[in-house]
Amino acid sequence: MEVVKNIVWHNATITKEDRHRMNGHKSAILWYTGLSGAGKSTLANKVEEKLFERGYHTYVLDGDNIRMGLNKGLGFDAESRKENIRRIGEVAKLFVDAGAIVSTAFVSPYIADRDMVRALVKDGEFIEIYVAASLDVCESRDTKGLYKKARAGEIKNFTGISDPYEAPENAELTVDTGNQTLEESAQVVIDYLEANGYIEKA
Repeated sequence: MEVVKNIVWHNATITKEDRHRMNGHKSAILWYTGLSGAGKSTLANKVEEKLFERGYHTYVLDGDNIRMGLNKGLGFDAESRKENIRRIGEVAKLFVDAGAIVSTAFVSPYIADRDMVRALVKDGEFIEIYVAASLDVCESRDTKGLYKKARAGEIKNFTGISDPYEAPENAELTVDTGNQTLEESAQVVIDYLEANGYIEKA
């Protein structure tokens, strides 16, 4: 990637801390990672619903949706996946600076790529949430028919089948959507945010 010269970071008059005070909560990235079909997007949206109902500033960045716009044209090989995550990491960082609680629902199969995003923000601003449904559970759901196509060889570089998934080693949260209801899983996330001072206790 070409290094662009002659640019200087411009410091805004309104700081992130100012936005925290106005919003009444801290900002952070809730990074949902897991296999396709684990329930990342479903869980992210349920948590957002709960936060929104309580008046918090929140937004979900969904993997498929981002690939329809910002990351259109990127493939699923390792380098494309890395660039996909790099771009969304930079966007998520902007949301944190804007004072929002931003959720990202991406397979993001590689530890190094997730750690790259973690390094973009301050300690405590990146909350890795491992949506740990097993491959059997995810494949039994197969809501998009992707596993069937991957097993038939119609989809290359499919995580869990022809490409690896590197599970988090030190995630802030692990949620087993294969054995918990959606409501139970979402409450695990809300409880964490309350216990660690991101939001007020209900």
